[in-house]
Amino acid sequence: MASWALSRITNLQKHFNPTNPTSKGERMVKISPEVSEALSLGKAVVALESTIISHGKVRNAISSEFGNSKEVEAIVRQNGAIPATIAILDGIPCVGLSAEELERLAILGRKARKTARRDIAHVVATGGNGATTVSTTMFFASMVGIPIFVTGGIGGVHRHGESSAYTMDISSDLIELGRTPVAVVSAGVKSILDISRTLEYLETQGVCVAAYQTSEFPAFFTQKSGCQCKLGDEMFPTITDTNINLQLKTGILIAVPIPSEHSSSGNIIESAIQRALKEAREQNISGSAETPFLLARVNELTGGTSFLDFLNEGLDIALVKNNARIGAQIAVSLSRLQEQSVPNGADGSATPMIGEANNYKNKCKSCKRMHLKLSRFFTLFLGFVSTALSEGFVGVGVGLTKTVMYTLIFCKQ
Repeated sequence: MASWALSRITNLQKHFNPTNPTSKGERMVKISPEVSEALSLGKAVVALESTIISHGKVRNAISSEFGNSKEVEAIVRQNGAIPATIAILDGIPCVGLSAEELERLAILGRKARKTARRDIAHVVATGGNGATTVSTTMFFASMVGIPIFVTGGIGGVHRHGESSAYTMDISSDLIELGRTPVAVVSAGVKSILDISRTLEYLETQGVCVAAYQTSEFPAFFTQKSGCQCKLGDEMFPTITDTNINLQLKTGILIAVPIPSEHSSSGNIIESAIQRALKEAREQNISGSAETPFLLARVNELTGGTSFLDFLNEGLDIALVKNNARIGAQIAVSLSRLQEQSVPNGADGSATPMIGEANNYKNKCKSCKRMHLKLSRFFTLFLGFVSTALSEGFVGVGVGLTKTVMYTLIFCKQ
């Protein structure tokens, strides 16, 4: 309970003092006013990456890249959450971009560096521009307290990557999932990678993997990969909330199958991949020679690089939009869950809000609202008491006064 309340207190303090974050790292991050306010009020926020804006496989007109990003954000809003696209602009990590910043990123295109976690320090230190990948988006989302991140697909373990004759090639996405407590909503892993070993590696990293409305892990282009996934969609908000409260410090992968209306395009690419894999086995092509062979052969089988990139780009955007819808819904459910209750008690049962009466459902609407507001106030109050006991009383009085004032104002809404 104390950790949950303290988290809310921290967000409130950031809202009151946006120029005085709680850590040196956070002082280097710019959070948009809309995202900052949403986080301070416990509203649903969804993180979005920016690589797809500036590093799409097919660079269409700038208006198209800009339009796609706005459409994805619009879908998040339509489903009740606040979008927070993340990028590095002029050396400043930005969480939540304005329309002008989104357009600027689209204009920059590939001049904006594709930024994974390893690149963050260099891009920031040199005042550069960076489009965030999965790992970087997760890092900054976690830093500011955004629990849900939506993307297209994630990287994985390359085929024959375990061979001693071949350099081990594992996507940094998997490493980040093992150390950053953010739930990632994606379309799974492309079958040109080793999906089975990818899932094994995620298990080793302690990452919870779940599939949306299916018992089988999706393979990006197709709904089935042949790999089973035990966890169902109805538990996503609860699992995410529990992961946060237990401070497991690992991510969650929520895999969403490709929608039926896009499966025909996906099948074209998937069929080419499977045929290329078969030919590679028949020709005993493996190790470092396999991936170049697969890519070249898939290009040939799908009518050339331009056509393959066209299919890929269209599917990437379509899947991100679909994932944005589902991710926003999960974020909203998570926000409501966190608002209605505090973390589980020592006996594992759900702990009700402070002062909650058994006949809560029978109260009139006005009484319910007043009850909830008072519960929030006392929860925040106890959060500050726990802070005082654990970190000393210096500055707690000032913070408590602000919280009381804020809660009284909030209770009038």
